[in-house]
Amino acid sequence: MYIKKILLLLVVLGLVIGGVFAYKVYDAVFSSNTKFNNEEAFVYVPTGATINDVSQLLEPLLKDTNTFVQIAERKGYASNVKGGKYAITKGMSNNDIINSLRSNNIPVKVSFNNQETLASLAGRIASQIEPDSLSLLKVLNDPDFYKGNGFNEATKIAMFIPNSYEFFWNTSAEKFRARMLKEYNRFWNEERRAKAKALRLSPTEVISLASIVHKETAKVEERPRVAGVYLNRIRKNIKLQADPTVIYALKKHTGNFDTVIKRVLYKDLELDSPYNTYKYAGIPPGPITMPDISAIDAVLNPEKHDYYYFVANVENFGYHKFAKTLAQHNRNKAQYVRWINSQNINR
Repeated sequence: MYIKKILLLLVVLGLVIGGVFAYKVYDAVFSSNTKFNNEEAFVYVPTGATINDVSQLLEPLLKDTNTFVQIAERKGYASNVKGGKYAITKGMSNNDIINSLRSNNIPVKVSFNNQETLASLAGRIASQIEPDSLSLLKVLNDPDFYKGNGFNEATKIAMFIPNSYEFFWNTSAEKFRARMLKEYNRFWNEERRAKAKALRLSPTEVISLASIVHKETAKVEERPRVAGVYLNRIRKNIKLQADPTVIYALKKHTGNFDTVIKRVLYKDLELDSPYNTYKYAGIPPGPITMPDISAIDAVLNPEKHDYYYFVANVENFGYHKFAKTLAQHNRNKAQYVRWINSQNINR
C-alpha cells in the first residue's frame, strides 16, 4: 500500500513536471516574443551570417533571444541562415519569426538618377543593397564585361538606365550589373532600335545625345524640341556647341565631378577634350550623365522644326528661347548675357 502511494506520487509529480516542461516548450515556440511598439520591424541579415549574428541583430526587437536561438536550432534554421531583408511583425512567436527569416526575403526598391560617373553610381547603389561601394565599383569598372557586351570605356555608363528596380537586399555586385544589362536590353526593344536606326544613330549615340538634352533642360515637355535642335545641327554638320559638354569636359579634366560651374567662360571653350562640342563636331564619345528615359525618348521622338539655336529664357526661367537664324539667336543671347552679368554669376 505504501509503495503504491509512492508510485502514484511519482506519477503525479512526473505529470506535473512534464506539464510544466510542455508549457515552457509551447511558450518558447508559440508565444509572442517581440518587444517593439511599431506594427512591423525589419532586419537585414548579411550574407554569410551565423545564428549568433542574427541573434544580435534581433536583440533590440525580442524579449528573449535565448529561446529564439533554441527554437532556431530545433527547426534547423541555425545551420541554414540566409541573407536578406526580413519583416518581423509585432506579436510574432519564435516559430513565426523563424519561418519569416527562412522564406520571406523581401525585395527592396533600388533607384538611381543622373549619375555622371560609375563611382557616384556605386555610392548610390551601396546605400540601398548589401554590397559596399568599393566592391560595386570594382565590378562596375570591369573592362572585360563591357567589351564583351558592346560597350567601351566612354560608353559603359550608357548601360545604366535611371529608374526604380526591385532587388533582393543581398543581391551581389555581379548580379546587380547583370540585371542592369538585362534592363538595358529590355529598354532597347525593336521599336526604339528602329527609331535610332532611322536617325542613323546607335543606341549609345542616342543616350550620349540624350545626356546633353537632359542637362540642357529639366522641362520634360521641352526636351523633344531641344533634341530637334541638336539633330538639325548634326544633319547640317554644325558643331553642337553645348555648354553641358564643356562643363563635363572641365570636370573630367580636373577629376573633380563635384565642381559646381554655373557659367561657361570663353577660355573654357578652348579645352582640348573630345567632349568639348565647341571644339569637336558630332556627338561626344560617351554620355555626360545617365539621362532620364524622357530625354532618351525625346531624341528618338524629336520635334520637327527649323530651329538651330537656343538659349535660356530669362523671362520664363527653366525654359529656353529658340531661334532659326544666328542673328535672332544673338539677340536672345545678348538678353541672357545681360541678365547673368546682373546676377554677378562669374563661374
